[in-house]
Amino acid sequence: MSFLGEAVVDLAAVAGNVRTVAAVARTDLMAVVKADGFGHGAIAVARAAIAAGAGWLGVTSSAEALSLRSAGLTAPILSWLHAPDEDFGRPIAARVDLGVSTVPHLHAVAALGRRLGARAVVQLKADTGLSRNGAAGHDWPELVGWARKYEREGSLRVRGVWSHLADAETPGSVSVARQVSAFDEALRVARAAGLDPELTHLANSAAALTAPAARYDLCRIGIALYGIDPLGTGPPGLRPALTLRSRVVNVKRVGRGTGVSYGPDHVTGRPTTLALLPLGFADGLPRAAQGRAEVWLHGRRCPVVGRIAMDQCVVDAGELPVAIGDPVTVLGPGDHPAGTAPTVADWARWAGTSPHEILTGIGARVRRTYRYGEAAAL
Repeated sequence: MSFLGEAVVDLAAVAGNVRTVAAVARTDLMAVVKADGFGHGAIAVARAAIAAGAGWLGVTSSAEALSLRSAGLTAPILSWLHAPDEDFGRPIAARVDLGVSTVPHLHAVAALGRRLGARAVVQLKADTGLSRNGAAGHDWPELVGWARKYEREGSLRVRGVWSHLADAETPGSVSVARQVSAFDEALRVARAAGLDPELTHLANSAAALTAPAARYDLCRIGIALYGIDPLGTGPPGLRPALTLRSRVVNVKRVGRGTGVSYGPDHVTGRPTTLALLPLGFADGLPRAAQGRAEVWLHGRRCPVVGRIAMDQCVVDAGELPVAIGDPVTVLGPGDHPAGTAPTVADWARWAGTSPHEILTGIGARVRRTYRYGEAAAL
């Protein structure tokens, strides 16, 4: 293990999560590996997901897509967030589908396709209620009209039409039905303009598991790919893939009334043993979890005390016989053989945020290692 810590990624869990969602959704799946695979490592996760049956890979940027291509991944890739003045030549040459939400973006892609003599492949995004990216309803007819014109000219091909849900994580949300209706209307307008998309997709992880009407041809799975249940009531079989672990690097016995870390915000109420971990908020431990966070040490949960610093945090080990070098599980899959180590859901709750933010916040100083089905927790 590196000095700072190690994020151990179980690729068998990733593969199992693909199969679990596929069994429910009964559609093709796009494995979303943006943000370096939600902090797990995009290339390794992508390979495991494709081997398990996912047909597509999804990323935010052209740079992420090209990194996957450079690693030898040949599966279809959709990249969906771009500046209109971006150089689209490399992703077009690398056979990356480009998500397009505005007419200026479409003009730029078509112009480059003409200049290169290569037909760009695009997927048009409609805004069906998230009010983020995607063409709003009043802009959609113009976007699909231009897309059809460019198709006839031969400068691009529209492979897909897609959108993104705003509230699929709330069971029974009426917004899902509204967005399905809005998406159906967007498809009608696109087809009336002469487009014939071979791929339509709207569902994220939550909708893939609970909203059949939103599934269409493809479901994009992000957080479920990494084993996090987006609803808290999903199907059995999802298994968190990442374990974050470290080792104690300093131990000190202190008396009652000892201040710990900055402030000090924490003062010991009894004689106790303090254990220092070389992980802090630069490594993914959010300062907002202060006063609530715990880690797994010597077979039990021990509280993190005082402010979490950039590079380190302090654990109150009480009367445990802690020594320098002792292993610590900071977060794990929730199936520790000797008890229950904290999970990413625990850390998200302690910090008042989402599991997505916890996972993607695990910094570059933490080494990623990969296993296939082996126990990762200490």
